[in-house]
Amino acid sequence: MTPCLFVLLSVAAWPLFRTFLFSLTDAQLGDIPHAQFVGFANFAELFADDNWWSAVKNTLLFATFSVPCEAILGLMIALVLHKTFMGRGLLRAAVLVPWAIPTIVSARMWSWMLHDVYGVINELLVWIGAIAAPLPWTAAPELSLITIVLVDVWKTTPFMALLLLAGLQALPQDCFEAALVDGVSRKRIFFRITLPLLRPTLIVALIFRTLDALRIFDLVYILSSGDADTDTMSVYARRHFVDYANVGHGSAAAVCLFFIVALVTVLYINIGRHNILGEV
Repeated sequence: MTPCLFVLLSVAAWPLFRTFLFSLTDAQLGDIPHAQFVGFANFAELFADDNWWSAVKNTLLFATFSVPCEAILGLMIALVLHKTFMGRGLLRAAVLVPWAIPTIVSARMWSWMLHDVYGVINELLVWIGAIAAPLPWTAAPELSLITIVLVDVWKTTPFMALLLLAGLQALPQDCFEAALVDGVSRKRIFFRITLPLLRPTLIVALIFRTLDALRIFDLVYILSSGDADTDTMSVYARRHFVDYANVGHGSAAAVCLFFIVALVTVLYINIGRHNILGEV
């Protein structure tokens, strides 16, 4: 494992260490060699910034709503694709199309479709009478975060379905056959056999998606056009890195994001150890 650990340290540990060092300085983009040590002043400024806490709230809201929706829909799709029926292979390929499209491409595609002037979504909703006039889905503060969540659910649900489908196919079939022979209902089989056996795969899928949701950047940045009202922590850090050229402040935001992601990962792992799904 030594070569793998060496590569990991090279591409992850060293940049993370450098980011932590920059967070303790007043480094500015283009003048990093002359940075001065300022201690935890950047963190104090960060915690006093209302925009940072707004970005934290937006990120947590995004993860709270998007990940459970993707897990539930992904599990439903995985259960369907796990069955044997004509055209299953074609349906599996079709389900993966949203995940296969690059995020930047899908975000731009949805920004066009959701446009309040020429977007096809508004045209369709007005035509069927669901809305009276076109809505600014990605511009209005009360709609933009919901829109981003829905687009992310469309984009990432196939990933959850793929992981859970792999987990379903790895389950021992003799348990299900014995339960069916004993006359156990399919509902009871699902909650007493399928979910407990699928727990490790589900925990891994939730960890992967939660980490991605907490680090969300490209989808938010493209759909919201840099609107500060929908900033996530990653977008906030990028804004200070690039737009404001404040490397120290941006690094402090990145370090806080790292610790939040690490904390959530530890919580998920501890939840998995307690076998909560099995108890339910």
